[in-house]
Amino acid sequence: MADTLAYGYITLWGTACAIAAGLVVRSPHAFSFLHTNYRRFLSQAWKVVTFVLAAAGMTIIAPYTGDPTWDYYDALFMSFLTFASAPWAIGTIYQACARALPLRQAYVALCLWLFSASWSYDLYLLFRDGQYPATWHENLVASSVLYVSAGLLWNLDWRSGRGATFGFLEEDWPQPLSDATFSKIAWYALPLIILVGLLILSFL
Repeated sequence: MADTLAYGYITLWGTACAIAAGLVVRSPHAFSFLHTNYRRFLSQAWKVVTFVLAAAGMTIIAPYTGDPTWDYYDALFMSFLTFASAPWAIGTIYQACARALPLRQAYVALCLWLFSASWSYDLYLLFRDGQYPATWHENLVASSVLYVSAGLLWNLDWRSGRGATFGFLEEDWPQPLSDATFSKIAWYALPLIILVGLLILSFL
């Protein structure tokens, strides 16, 4: 019975991901995470540095958590997936809710979120251990909190005459700004950084 439910769930999310991939292939220009501007948006120095520190922390502590499902490999690839997709996914879902983007983009964003925070972990452990992880639900909740926090952190921006804001609140998002230095948003980033740090340490 458990195996039947597991493979039914795999079929469900596998189909969801295939549909999302089809939407992207059909209209790649409509999805800004494929554009040069998004790569520039992510490559700002403070974002790269905070990503490297967070990914290193997640990966280094993996063997010491006492959780047999967490190892160097899933800690590392989930960190990369989060950095690559969370800023876009969280911003896109917000803009779709505000009716600034079509729902199909929110659908792709949600699939990226769930694949990065849960389904990639599930698939890796299925191949590694030969069975669907019993911890899939706990991981989904914990990793989603980290995912949303990361998406908000890496969307922090600074606008002249307006101050600190989230980039996805602006019409030109995800356009990087030359004056978005970390010193201007450090105090706004600190609560999110502390939250992520506490969540990572809570696994020990």
